[in-house]
Amino acid sequence: MKACVDIGGTKVAVSIADVEPASGGGQDPAARLGPRVAEPTAKTGTEDALAQQVLRLIDEACAQAGVRAGDIDCVGVSSCGPFIHDEAGGIALATPNICGGLAGPARGLPNDWMRAPVQTPLADRFARVRVANDGIAALEAERRWGALQGVAHCAYVTWSTGVGAALCVDGRVLLGKNGNAGHAGHIFVSDDDDSALCGCGNHGDVESLVAGNAIERRFGRDAEALMRAAAAGEPQALQTVDALCRTLGRALYDLTVLLDLERISLGGSVFWHNRDFLLPRLQAQLTGRLPALTEGVRLVPAGLGERVGDLAALALVD
Repeated sequence: MKACVDIGGTKVAVSIADVEPASGGGQDPAARLGPRVAEPTAKTGTEDALAQQVLRLIDEACAQAGVRAGDIDCVGVSSCGPFIHDEAGGIALATPNICGGLAGPARGLPNDWMRAPVQTPLADRFARVRVANDGIAALEAERRWGALQGVAHCAYVTWSTGVGAALCVDGRVLLGKNGNAGHAGHIFVSDDDDSALCGCGNHGDVESLVAGNAIERRFGRDAEALMRAAAAGEPQALQTVDALCRTLGRALYDLTVLLDLERISLGGSVFWHNRDFLLPRLQAQLTGRLPALTEGVRLVPAGLGERVGDLAALALVD
């Protein structure tokens, strides 16, 4: 049995998967997942609070699935990053949307953590634990089961609490020295807006301008409310959303021309819940711009939909 863990800046979700790999391309991998348990991401207490939350949720997911926690032989953890290594060599999170010590009190997180250990606490209990950046894990899942099957030059980008990305060139997923390749949310855009403080401590990167948590800080309403108002034609909301799409769309353009991509799969709660409204606005930032590099490049919704996070974790251990 496998535990599939999805750690985000907003919530942690755990599902239990069966022991047999999916056979054939037509089988729905989501059918292999048992009941899903989720709750808001732990951000108070000691720095191991998140790992203890994950262990507790694995136990709860096992109970709901009717299996013993002792039968879990491997755990796949798809998590927001960046990552560092702890003293034992295991992966710990140095995540701006979880660790409040990175940007300091101005960021408003209720802790002073500089890291949140994950792999080592889980490895104390389970024989095999693989932790990967959630973008990279989602890219693996999208290439295996989703909208990026058969595509050798591609990316997965999530627009959610934060903005993350993962990159594949010549059929090879890029990892980097600590598994952090693809942190496109921290591409610099502008430092003209003092409200655009990112959890990494910088002002004016993509994440600080368009991420779900940034929208509420900058514009005084949450992302869903802003998107609904824009879709309804409220002029100020529509102007704001168009500006957000220009910022993120130009980041997608940057990735496309830098790596000569052919397709980008998009997920994350901000995008997914408003995909029909946002997709053409994002695509417009690529279409017709430097055609030698952008002609035919498609932005597509994640083929795995809202289950991409759970299936990303499964892809790590399947």
